[in-house]
Amino acid sequence: MMAGRKRTAHLWRLSLTITVFVMLAFGSFWLVEVVNHHGQQMQADSHRDEPDYIIHNFSMVRLSKTGRPSYIVSGDKLTHHPADDSADIDKPIVRGLEGDTPPMHIHAERAHADQNNSRIKLMDNVHVEREGSATAQPLQLKTQALTVFPDDETMETDLPVVLTVGGSVASGVGMKANNTTRQIHMGGRGQLDLPPRAAAKPAAPPH
Repeated sequence: MMAGRKRTAHLWRLSLTITVFVMLAFGSFWLVEVVNHHGQQMQADSHRDEPDYIIHNFSMVRLSKTGRPSYIVSGDKLTHHPADDSADIDKPIVRGLEGDTPPMHIHAERAHADQNNSRIKLMDNVHVEREGSATAQPLQLKTQALTVFPDDETMETDLPVVLTVGGSVASGVGMKANNTTRQIHMGGRGQLDLPPRAAAKPAAPPH
């Protein structure tokens, strides 16, 4: 009788030991799987942050809602980021193509395009030029950062700007402009310098 009880107790201890080892083995396997999955996810995320393609000396045309060319974006180098479908541009140039007003040419050292290229943030030595016409004076604008919305033909900045329209020069902090309506609003305590009026020519003496 005592031998039977000892045998039963031994079997229980053996079963418990086997169960503990099985649980430890399963737990170790689960832990390895979790670590491997986490490592793969981190590796995938790190690759996702890397650019998927780079284009040198590129030029792309964006179409308007009517299917006509709206503007051209070109530059020395375009680096595309798949994580948010954005792009960094070296030496960007933005040039409008449509509308009754003269097109604007915008140059900068670098830019960041996002929101399906509908917003372009230009940075460092931003220079805007618009040629004159029969109904509009030539325009130049200089600043260090400018956000352009090409689809709306609008642009804005909260940094100091220097604006030259014809022979008049205005400076201020912050600006919003609309190329379609030709309206420009400058913020802060702006300053406008008007060129002196040309001296009236004396009347020619009668002959």
